[in-house]
Amino acid sequence: MRKSKLMLAPVLLWLSIFLLIPMLIVVVISFTQRDTLGNVVFSFSLEGYKTFFDSLYLGIYWDTLVLSVLTTVICLLVSYPLAYYIANAPAKMQKWGLILITIPFWINFLIRTYAWVLLLRTQGVVNTILMHLGWIQDPIQMLYTKGAVLLGMVYNFIPFMVLPIYVALEQMDKRLLDAASDLGASRWKAFRYITLPQSKSGIMTGAVLVYVSTTGMFVVTDILGGAKSMMISNIIQSQYLGARNWPFGSALSVIFVITSLILIMLFNRAMQSKADRAKEGRA
Repeated sequence: MRKSKLMLAPVLLWLSIFLLIPMLIVVVISFTQRDTLGNVVFSFSLEGYKTFFDSLYLGIYWDTLVLSVLTTVICLLVSYPLAYYIANAPAKMQKWGLILITIPFWINFLIRTYAWVLLLRTQGVVNTILMHLGWIQDPIQMLYTKGAVLLGMVYNFIPFMVLPIYVALEQMDKRLLDAASDLGASRWKAFRYITLPQSKSGIMTGAVLVYVSTTGMFVVTDILGGAKSMMISNIIQSQYLGARNWPFGSALSVIFVITSLILIMLFNRAMQSKADRAKEGRA
C-alpha cells in the first residue's frame, strides 16, 4: 500500500503543479478587478461574472455549447460504425484502418485547417468542380459560415472518437456474441444488449475528448468562421491577449469548466442509466 502511494506521488505532484495550482490562480483572478492599464488589482469583485450575463456573451456561450454538443454527436454517429468495422476486420485490415485514421495526426493542425480554406472558398476546389459539372451557376458561400466551422471541427476530432471506441470494441469478449447467437438472439439484440454496453467506456472517453477539445478550440473558428463565428474560447483568448481583462477572462474560464463538468456528469449518468436498463432487459 505504501509503495503504491509512493508511485502515485510524482503523478499527483505533476497534476498539482500544472493543473490544480494554475486553475486555483484562475479562480482567484476571476474575483479580482483590473485598473485602467489592464493590471490585475487584488480587490474582491464579481464584475467578471456579472459581465458574462450580458446577452452578447450568453448568446456566444450558447452557440459554443450547441456547436460542441453537435460536433460530439456527429463524431459519434460517424465514428462508431467505422470503429466497429475496424475492430471486427482481419488483423491486417485493422492495422491499415488504424494507420488511415491516424494519418491526419502526421500533418500539422494548422495546415489541415487551412486546407479546408482552399476547398471551401468561392474560387476553391469544391465550387470549381460543381460549376464545371454544371450543378451550380454561381459559387456557393461555404467558407466563413457555421457549417464550415462544424465541418472543420468534425474532421479534426473524429480520430479522438474512433480510437477509444475501437479499443473498447477490440477488447470485448467475442464469446458473448457467440453465446447470444446460440440462444437465438438476433444481431440487433446482440448489439443492443452486449456490444453497445461493452463499448460504453470507449464512447464516454471519446465524447469527453471531443467535447472538451471542441469547446476549447479557437483556431478553427478563426480560420473557417471568420468574424461571423465566435466561440467562448475566442472571447477568453481576446480577453487575455487583447483586451487585457484577465478577471473577465478568468471568470469565463471558470464558468466554462463548471458547465463542462456538469454536462459530462449528465452524459455519464445517462449512459449508466442506459446500461442499467440493458441489464434489466437481459434479466
